Amino acid sequence: MKSIQEILDRARSLGRKRIAVAAAQEHSALEAAAAAAEHGLADPILIGDLAAMDRIAGELGLDLSRFQRIEEKDNGRAAAKAVDLVREGRADLLMKGILDTSVLLKAVLNKETGLNAGRLTSHVAVMETQTYHKLLLVTDAAINIAPDIPGKLDIIANAVQVAHALGIANPKVALLAAVEKVNWEKMPCTADAAILTQMNRRGQIKGCLVDGPLALDNAVSAERARIKGIVSDVAGDADIFVAPDIEAGNILYKCLLDLGQAKGAGIVVGAAKPVVLTSRADTADVKLASIALACVVATGSQ
Repeated sequence: MKSIQEILDRARSLGRKRIAVAAAQEHSALEAAAAAAEHGLADPILIGDLAAMDRIAGELGLDLSRFQRIEEKDNGRAAAKAVDLVREGRADLLMKGILDTSVLLKAVLNKETGLNAGRLTSHVAVMETQTYHKLLLVTDAAINIAPDIPGKLDIIANAVQVAHALGIANPKVALLAAVEKVNWEKMPCTADAAILTQMNRRGQIKGCLVDGPLALDNAVSAERARIKGIVSDVAGDADIFVAPDIEAGNILYKCLLDLGQAKGAGIVVGAAKPVVLTSRADTADVKLASIALACVVATGSQ
């Protein structure tokens, strides 16, 4: 797939999913849920403060009467209820409404009642920008603060899962840093990147091609990599951009959206089911695209 529109079209072709929206009393979340239903992507189950939902729906001109709704004013309990619906098979996907990410993930990762699948969860964003020749995946912009090598192994695996669901058979993974040379003492992420690259070359990381450390300019421009003498099959053609930490990932993701005017979608992968996890400030379009991405990844993971 080469565009966000193709992801939307693919999701529509898969048939409707059921999506449980935790703390759904928020403008763009309700807009996206209603749009998902209108586009044939998903049937939302809205969990939260019903009076607040009705008030917001009135402001937006939405009719919520056709959707299943569950009253739960406490955000923590709304998250737990949404997770219950997914775990019990009464919903296929989970979506964040107006609640903190930590509250939702606490319910998702509960060892007894959650959707824990035994590996690290991470945020994967799929971006479409006019300045790059194909879709690009950015990870991790929202969850893991300073992942170590085992954490980065799961982060790569999660992003590769998304890439495979999008039809990218052997995604090229760029491990980002500020420089291309290993400086283990002052920039430990460069040493992590070198180790992960070697692990990939020896078959310990499968389903993708990994290279790093690579500065962002070399990851997106083969010419800049050539000028710097970097020989790499990933440079200039990366599919997945793995940030060294959450600060770098978050800045890259928001820079693409807010300054680069990219179209985007974001989900959490690594749990038993994909989780639509967007910022409360994200637009309804981003949230709709994220629902579509979750539908595609959920089907590809079955």
